[in-house]
Amino acid sequence: MNTTPHTAAATMVGPDFLLTDHDFSRICTLIHERAGIALGAQKRQMVYSRLARRLRDLGMKEFSAYLGFLEADPKGDEWQLFTNALTTNLTAFFREAHHFPVLAEHVRRCPQPVTVWCSAASTGEEPYSIAMTLIEALGSRASTASVIATDIDTQVLAKGEAGIFTMEQVSKLPVERLKRFFLKGSGALAGKVRIRPEVAAMVRFEQLNLLASRWALQDSFDAIFCRNVMIYFDKPTQAKILQRFAPMMKPHGLLFAGHSENFSFANQTFRLRGQTVYELTSVREKASA
Repeated sequence: MNTTPHTAAATMVGPDFLLTDHDFSRICTLIHERAGIALGAQKRQMVYSRLARRLRDLGMKEFSAYLGFLEADPKGDEWQLFTNALTTNLTAFFREAHHFPVLAEHVRRCPQPVTVWCSAASTGEEPYSIAMTLIEALGSRASTASVIATDIDTQVLAKGEAGIFTMEQVSKLPVERLKRFFLKGSGALAGKVRIRPEVAAMVRFEQLNLLASRWALQDSFDAIFCRNVMIYFDKPTQAKILQRFAPMMKPHGLLFAGHSENFSFANQTFRLRGQTVYELTSVREKASA
């Protein structure tokens, strides 16, 4: 194993491990192939810091050795840990709050049962915010509603399914919502809250890669939340995913995007209805015919 960093292509990004230009390029290619994530050169330090943990756990000294370990076993468990490490999971309850009144108004008009897909669920704040909105909007009819919460990262899904959050994570929620939808922790969970069982029962967490050739989802959806995930994909990947969303939506379905995402390039499939809220193009054309 060559551990000499004194080559033109080698760059020592941190104190412990060697990450060469070639290694970084390989990492970018592999995560794009596996998860559709497009990493630019500005993400090099992030890649180093996140994957360095995997090298430490495995007792490796160079990224080249780690990448060789990955590629030697295309179906190995390390691939999921590699993907988890490079997935960004920034989330909060009722993040981009303007979407939730739109969802509430929409589902009140939807035939029962209402189904919503949260396609980048992270640690659960977003799908639980959706479930709370359904309860507030539908009342007793919410008992038949469901939220499918998917993510590529198995570690954050486990946290979401556990439904336990710190007081800091719920600090911006109104007191009324906090009392209605959470249980206060005690003992080992002192200083934390747990999502109430009736809310948790509405949400089903599943691992799903948006780049997978097949999505194991049976429902058609009244709304799909795909917020702040498309920004990590290149335009061809975005277009492919949007095309696959369309047949999974009910004719009246809405697609909710992140505040920095713009799907206007997919105008043959979706049209902007409001602030980062889209509807199927065929619905708008039928309404104006």
